Amino acid sequence: MKQEIDVFGCSGEILKALSSGALLMTKSGEQVNAMTIGWGCMGIEWGKPVMIVYVRDSRYSKELLDANPYFTVSIPEGGDCREILKVCGTKSGRDMDKIAALHLTLEQAQVNGVPGVTQLPLTVECKVIYQKRQDPTAMAPEILKKHYGSVDGDIHTAYYGEIVAAYRIQS
Repeated sequence: MKQEIDVFGCSGEILKALSSGALLMTKSGEQVNAMTIGWGCMGIEWGKPVMIVYVRDSRYSKELLDANPYFTVSIPEGGDCREILKVCGTKSGRDMDKIAALHLTLEQAQVNGVPGVTQLPLTVECKVIYQKRQDPTAMAPEILKKHYGSVDGDIHTAYYGEIVAAYRIQS
């Protein structure tokens, strides 16, 4: 069961939780992947509510997201999700089925076809409306050094997702 939420009414909660980790869910064909994210933004772009997520070039989630321009962000609310976030942030979906290994319960998407995760019940479904690979030559040198090492580092792509649904999964 899903309880719809006002995503901007919950934006403080979402952004605070995001800084500790959330799951970016992607899907292409039957393949579903979960990746821990700790960066993101919410706002209004082109008159639409958006959530922006950042995915490094090397990530399996980027392959899936580029193949299917929809994503879901699953955000923890209470409970201990440290092991889920650790595994999904350190293991690749190319090498293992993180959903099965962690015994995650997928919740059917309301709109976009990419499931949420019951264990992280605050759910935001998005449709990519813009994407842009970050330009390392435009970054402040201290950010480039800290997060990428050099201009040849594993750079992020910013995916602007129009928020098409937001809810809490009720168990």
